[in-house]
Amino acid sequence: MNKNIAKLHAIALKHDRLIVGLMSGTSVDGLDVALCRFTGAGLRTTVDLIEFESMPYGDDYKLEIQSVFSKRHVDLEKVCILNEWVACEHARFVLKCLSKWNIDAAAVDIIASHGQTIYHAPQSYHGKSQFSNATLQIGDGDHMAVKTGIITLSDFRQKHIAAGGEGAPLAVYGDYLLFSKPGENRIMLNIGGIANFTSLPGNVNNTTIFSTDTGPGNTIMDAYIKQHFPGKHYDENAAIASVGKIDRQLLTALKNHPFFLKVFPKTTGPELFNLQYLKDTAQLAGLALDNHNDVMATLNRFSADTIALAIKQITNEQDAVIVYMSGGGLHNPLLMDNLREQLPHLLFDTTGVLHLNPDAKEAVLFAVLANESICGGEIKIPGNPFINMGKISFPT
Repeated sequence: MNKNIAKLHAIALKHDRLIVGLMSGTSVDGLDVALCRFTGAGLRTTVDLIEFESMPYGDDYKLEIQSVFSKRHVDLEKVCILNEWVACEHARFVLKCLSKWNIDAAAVDIIASHGQTIYHAPQSYHGKSQFSNATLQIGDGDHMAVKTGIITLSDFRQKHIAAGGEGAPLAVYGDYLLFSKPGENRIMLNIGGIANFTSLPGNVNNTTIFSTDTGPGNTIMDAYIKQHFPGKHYDENAAIASVGKIDRQLLTALKNHPFFLKVFPKTTGPELFNLQYLKDTAQLAGLALDNHNDVMATLNRFSADTIALAIKQITNEQDAVIVYMSGGGLHNPLLMDNLREQLPHLLFDTTGVLHLNPDAKEAVLFAVLANESICGGEIKIPGNPFINMGKISFPT
């Protein structure tokens, strides 16, 4: 037996496994690195988050990614070069974290690397009937494995598409395994660049469990801040949006998109909801974007309205439902106020009360996918492709 296969087999049989989960989302603000200890698999999965670090990207890194990010026309050579470069940069971050935590790389069993999405193209967006859903993440797993010396699972979204899905959101698997609770109706809401949630009914009926994107989270707000407020990367504490007034005409026009009428589950990305969408919408409505505070207030309400609209479709005032938050959006006080105002019948909390740092959740969920692929794979959720995801890269 090949020594790498033998090692992987031994890892699968271990009582517990150390897995590093990596996530770099559509905000492109940094790499989330989560060191997790797993025991069991499937519905017997337990995970302890041992260490977590969000490693911020430097301006030079962001500029490189932004040169190919969510653009239909890019330099193909640049994409080719960045595929290797991103993996090596992420590997450097991993090794830096492990050194800081006094963890020998040899003690880590698996790296679960999401990579960096640079384009997401469900068929509903690209509109070409002869082609299926598609998505592209860069940050090659082989380079990650060789640089770190750790077996790496990567490129998780391709299996989801190959099996009939749209490649996102993948949170349904980890949310189901880690957070389902009999007798408690839960919504696991993550507000990153794009907002998504998983519905976990308290009857634990996996035929009614699903994940869906709802539309923009922070993506347009962050892009607008970067464009008009040099040196700022986001609206910290909603300081800018809070002093603006909502432009109701613009808000109505922004919400007038077919995506919001599509049935669940559905997926989208910054390929659709971006500054060009804002500009085109304003032009069609004959509106000026001349007050930055007002635009930010309107964009904040736009994200809140579309999240609330989606959640209202699966809840009513008689339901006892708890919304557990994660992602950067939960740190935006105005966004949270706008959400609570529209969903007064729901209780809001963070995944922190479920013993998982809400900022680490996405990275942990990819570690869950890796754990399932190595030693689980028996769980099926109706309406979702089979759970074995991720390409395996060996260090040698």
